[in-house]
Order: sequence, then C-alpha cells, then structure tokens
Amino acid sequence: MAVAADAQFDGLRDLLTTQWQSLPSGAGALVGEPFKSNDQSRDQITWICGPGPGLLTRYAPGDFAVTLLLQRPSEKSDQLDLGFLRKPTDNSSITNDDETWVPLIPNVRSLEIRYFDARVNTWVPKWTDTATLPRLVKVTVGRGDWSVPWVVIIPLGRTPL
Repeated sequence: MAVAADAQFDGLRDLLTTQWQSLPSGAGALVGEPFKSNDQSRDQITWICGPGPGLLTRYAPGDFAVTLLLQRPSEKSDQLDLGFLRKPTDNSSITNDDETWVPLIPNVRSLEIRYFDARVNTWVPKWTDTATLPRLVKVTVGRGDWSVPWVVIIPLGRTPL
C-alpha cells in the first residue's frame, strides 16, 4: 500500500518538474495563492500551458490555465483529493462548463506551496510576479493516511556554478 502511494507522489513530482521547468519567464505563466480552511493549508498554484504533460493531454486546442488544488470528490464527501482544474484561457464565458477536474491523488489532508524568491533570499507564501518565475517551488502534501507529509522542492531556474 505504501509503495503504491509513494509511486503516485513520485509521478506527481516528475509531472510538476517537467511542466514547471518548461514554463517561459515573463509571460505570466505561474501564480500562486495561499489559502487556509479549518487550520489546514489548501494552497493553489496556477500555470498556463498548452497540450502536454501539465494539461495531461496532447490533444487540446490552445492554452489552458491549470490549477493544482484540493477539492472534494462530491459535495457529501469529507475527503479531499489533489488534482488539476483545467480551463481554456481563451474562454470568455461566465459559466464553468469548460472547466475539467482531473483527480490525481485521493485522501489528501493539506496542500502547502511556498516559493523561493532569490531577490529577498527567502521562501514566500504566494507568487504574483508575472514577469519572473521563482527559483524553487516547495510543495508539501499532508496525506490523509500518513502522519508525515510528503515534501518536494522543484527547481525552476538553474544556478550557475
């Protein structure tokens, strides 16, 4: 059981690394906001991408805003799932009909995302600078069935030696 759960998180790490390292700087490609609910972090991070790994399909027309977040699988459920909410960027409709939810990992307790800002040499709880990307993104996921959270730090920029 633990091996299967670890494999899910390894896959998530690989997917996020591939997608975020390919984001263009200066294009408003990544933003993140902190949220709390019942003293648990429920942060969100959104990036803009076309078809490929970050969208989980290569057959999509145009660019999409993809948000990594926690969401209940149904209104009656107390459980939270970690997944992607995808919405076309060229959609001017007011409805959510074109949004799609892709659950990735079930039974998640919390999601905390921090961004390393090299300009101030510290981790910050949100990223709103659309002209640059953070150097590092730290994702901490509180798993529902584990007492120790899963933590990964993904480099977005390389530091020269």
